[in-house]
Amino acid sequence: MAQTDINIRQVLDERPVGGFQWRVIGLCLFVALLDGFDTQIIAFTGPAIAKGFGMSPADMTWIFIAGTLGMAIGAMGLGTIGDRIGRRRAILAAIALFSVFSFAIAFAQTPMQIVVLRFLTGLGMGGATPVLLALAAEYSPARLRGAVLTVVLLGLPAGALLGGVLAAGWMAVIGWQGMYLVGGAIPMVIFLVCLLLLPESPQFLAARGRPDDLGRARRLLGRIIGRAVASEATFTRPETVEQGSVRGLFAPAYRTSTVAIWAVYLFNWIAWFMFLLWLPTVLTRAGLEQSTAALGTVVVNASFIVCAIPLSLYLPRLDIRRTLAAMFAIGIAICLGLAAAGSNWTLVFALVAAGGFGIGGQQIALNYLIASTYPTELRATGTGWAIGIGRTGAIAGSALGGWVLQGAGVPGYYIGLAVPLAIAACAVALVQTRARRAGVATA
Repeated sequence: MAQTDINIRQVLDERPVGGFQWRVIGLCLFVALLDGFDTQIIAFTGPAIAKGFGMSPADMTWIFIAGTLGMAIGAMGLGTIGDRIGRRRAILAAIALFSVFSFAIAFAQTPMQIVVLRFLTGLGMGGATPVLLALAAEYSPARLRGAVLTVVLLGLPAGALLGGVLAAGWMAVIGWQGMYLVGGAIPMVIFLVCLLLLPESPQFLAARGRPDDLGRARRLLGRIIGRAVASEATFTRPETVEQGSVRGLFAPAYRTSTVAIWAVYLFNWIAWFMFLLWLPTVLTRAGLEQSTAALGTVVVNASFIVCAIPLSLYLPRLDIRRTLAAMFAIGIAICLGLAAAGSNWTLVFALVAAGGFGIGGQQIALNYLIASTYPTELRATGTGWAIGIGRTGAIAGSALGGWVLQGAGVPGYYIGLAVPLAIAACAVALVQTRARRAGVATA
């Protein structure tokens, strides 16, 4: 490469994606699959654990909460660590956490031990996601970044589906303890694979700027482009921020956007989990048989997956803020439609399917919003903290659904669901992406 001042992002954007890049993206997807399996395994094993220890559903609450809290803290903590010590080390740490402690749950003797171990497992499960997304984004060209992030993100529900298949076919044979042995043993193997094959992000190394890091960045870039990079080559660093620091998220250029992004994540996750977790109960309360009402969750998840890939393909070509605003407007319209649909079950299920896009589809677009707002030095930190804030919304949505349904009935529940969507839509308007800041600066 002749030039001596290299913009790594520009190089990736102008080239076709090579085998080395696909390998990195594939490893990120595989780790996400395992992460999704370990995240949802408690849903499959919970009844067996309760029966084995003589626990009531109320007693199980702490086991569920422990994992969620661990994931929230892990997303914020490991995301920040990933911007300090590197993507590769943070991913390896996350795999080690959810592998070792998931394996240990199989040998738990008391419910309290499971609570503690689920919390520790959650640290790894929550911490893996933002760093995986950051690394995948930094090995992808702009034209494919949305699709790549979506595919990696879909590894989470895909891993959960694989867990469901395993549980249905084998849990009667291997018991709930066997599920956790599998959930710990396979990631141990993947840890060794990643230790050997998963590289660091050349953008992270170039941004950190140490002499040995620059040498590694040149070698990695050489593997991407298929030829050696000159030893005297330097790298452009268009933005200077405090690397891997939460304070960097509140630098003048990002302060308003950070608060707005956190608000969008918080209220969208409130709406999504309020909708997702309480939907069968709401449909049953509306007069549908319980066995049929359970199909609501299947429909909305299937719709989410079907919409995710085409949505991600168009995201790089769209104004992400306007896209999110439109999606929230559709979500609000869906909620109002459900409130008026009554027992017209054909219409109800059609609107529920649309909810996979208008209420849950933002989960895909939000990750692209992060990549479009923060530079490399803050991307994993920004993603981790936003996801951590979002997970507190998941907890709130889980609790609010029952309270709203009890106090306002089925139509009031759907109208209440529209409220956090409206707040999130307002917050989107405050986000300043890098492209928009550049446009304002040159206007």
